[in-house]
Amino acid sequence: MSFQVQEFMHRLQSGGLARVLRGLFVLLVAGAVAALYDNLAFRNLAQREAMDMAQLGKNLAEGQGYHTLVVRPLSMFLLQRHRPDRSPEIMGRHPDLANPPVYPALLAGLFRLLPERWFKASATDFGIYAPDLAIALLNQGLLLSAALLLWFLASRLFDPFIGWVSSIVFVGTELFWRYSISGLNTLLLINIFLLLVWVLVILEHWVRVDRPQTLQVVLAGVCGALVGLGGLTRYSFAWLIIPVLVFLAWFPGQKRALFILACVGVFAVMLLPWVARTQALCGLPFGTATLTVCENTLPFPGDRLQRSLEPDLRRVTLTDLGRKGLEGCRMLVRSDLPRLGGNWISAFFLAGLLVPFRNKRLSRLRWFVLLTLVTLGLTQTMVRTVDSLESPDVDPGNMLVLAAPLVFVFGVAFFFTLLDSVPMAFFAARPVCAGLLCVVTSLPLIFELLPPGMSPVAYPPYYPPLIQKVGSWFDREELIMSDVPWATAWYGRRQSLLATLTWDKDFMEINDFQKTIKGIYLTPRTTDTKFLSDWVRGDNRGWASFLLGSLLDRQVPSGFPLRRAPAGFFPEQLVLTDYERWKVRGD
Repeated sequence: MSFQVQEFMHRLQSGGLARVLRGLFVLLVAGAVAALYDNLAFRNLAQREAMDMAQLGKNLAEGQGYHTLVVRPLSMFLLQRHRPDRSPEIMGRHPDLANPPVYPALLAGLFRLLPERWFKASATDFGIYAPDLAIALLNQGLLLSAALLLWFLASRLFDPFIGWVSSIVFVGTELFWRYSISGLNTLLLINIFLLLVWVLVILEHWVRVDRPQTLQVVLAGVCGALVGLGGLTRYSFAWLIIPVLVFLAWFPGQKRALFILACVGVFAVMLLPWVARTQALCGLPFGTATLTVCENTLPFPGDRLQRSLEPDLRRVTLTDLGRKGLEGCRMLVRSDLPRLGGNWISAFFLAGLLVPFRNKRLSRLRWFVLLTLVTLGLTQTMVRTVDSLESPDVDPGNMLVLAAPLVFVFGVAFFFTLLDSVPMAFFAARPVCAGLLCVVTSLPLIFELLPPGMSPVAYPPYYPPLIQKVGSWFDREELIMSDVPWATAWYGRRQSLLATLTWDKDFMEINDFQKTIKGIYLTPRTTDTKFLSDWVRGDNRGWASFLLGSLLDRQVPSGFPLRRAPAGFFPEQLVLTDYERWKVRGD
């Protein structure tokens, strides 16, 4: 009996049971942090890309196929240019040309589990929109799974102690929690990236221990599949095929060619069906995302390209693209790299580059991380859009953040390399320093968890009950125009056209020749912008006379088809309809 008790105590302190208990304890702490964070810092969706993918996921969950309720003038232009005979059906079930399919499909699976009543926003005492919270919980699950992957990876590369500290530093980084409630696909991409690195590490080990070559080639193919999966989650992730191929090219002899062929072959198989679908629809391999490099250039500042019904793409010159790249690199060096991953532990990674590894595996992997950062950084400079300007902290175009967890691992490892070179004053100095490191790096999160919390309502401009109220005045097949079509599509579940550049030309052309526009919904995103830079000279100058007439004269221009406005919206918001729908359908 005494022996059994001693054996149990030994297992409890240092055996497998101890690891299980530590893991359960960490999960409980992480769950408590998630509950506290959602209680104090949660906000409903405020990112256009997040709402766009959410409404697309809802369409998939309802069995409507890969069709979108967000209609961009640019996508109309591409569809018409490629297939003029499709013009009559452009405004019917509009195919999505902006988003890759993996993340919306994941959201569709989530939405199938949610009761339909959760998608109704209460007009009284509104706070949290339940589906937005469900998306946040899904992403927080992805955050914890990334922490688990990071622990396995760091433990294999260094030791379990480094693995624990790296995972805690990652979970304690407030930036990743903000990404979790943003609704973006960043945390899913981080999981895919960590799986990719994990497979590369295993492949390198199998080559060293001379495992069967067939299995090695299969692993190389898995690398291509993971890059392809990431590319179908965010198109710019596909550029990681470059550092992966360079990593595979380091292997000696015939294996190098086999690995590269297997990787490229599977990568192509993953991407080509989707590319063929988009190419067949609009003539561009990645739809509107193909033209992302033209956004935020001098000819198309802000979201002008997305709002253009007849854009002249020839106006974008190599000089414009070079200027965009140069400005992006300047921002990359000034702000993105210094605050890589939202945690200063990355500074130890940069300092550690001066210290060579004796272990060739670690040295090779660190070079892979460096090449990955260069690739993602250059990609980030060219795909930066207006979303990056509107939300610089939680940036949907931030690609460097994907490699941040691996940077943390090398940063933590170098921190303890320096610490181990210093004589310890007492036996427990190493764990104490590890605890201090975790606390200091988690200070932004700790302060975020302190009261008072922030309001979960992301207004202005998004207020789900009001958007659903406006949407209820229209039928599902009717078209409305808005400056926040991603919100009216997600919350209001109505087909929504992104506001055109002009009302007297583009609006009328769509209304007269494509599909009748039954209503307009403009929010403070338009009405509360700067008068001179946005209304007179900026992207809203085509609507300046319309908005000023509505504001000052309390009437729309003569001949405009939408002339009825409900009370209680203007001047903060502008709602126009073809007739007094709120009286017919109930206010």
